[in-house]
Amino acid sequence: QVQLVESGGGSAQAGGSQRLSCAASGYAYNTYCMGWFRQAPGKGREGVASIDNDGTTAYADSVKGRFTISQDNAKNTLYLQMNSLKPEDTAMYYCAADFRRSLCKAAIQDLTVIELYNYRGQGTQVTVSS
Repeated sequence: QVQLVESGGGSAQAGGSQRLSCAASGYAYNTYCMGWFRQAPGKGREGVASIDNDGTTAYADSVKGRFTISQDNAKNTLYLQMNSLKPEDTAMYYCAADFRRSLCKAAIQDLTVIELYNYRGQGTQVTVSS
């Protein structure tokens, strides 16, 4: 059974940093692609970043240059390092995973595909104050 558990959210000041983690279990980690999406109150979901199992990454324009997605295969853990946080980064952040190669490759071109991934965590709240 695939499980994804996010941690690391909380409150931060604008300009600050946070690192989110997503611990994965129940599958062969490096056969999957993973990503982060977020949802702010009253808004739709937004793909934030994706990473394929060959290390290829993609970022939303809104976070490019500020956020970094990475993974530690030895720890079966996905990370999202968030720097220069802005109030508009306030949202619930979810990690997601899938093994379908077609979706994995598509997500590098179109981050909305992350929302179609089969597996997701329960989310972790990030609140950025000005």
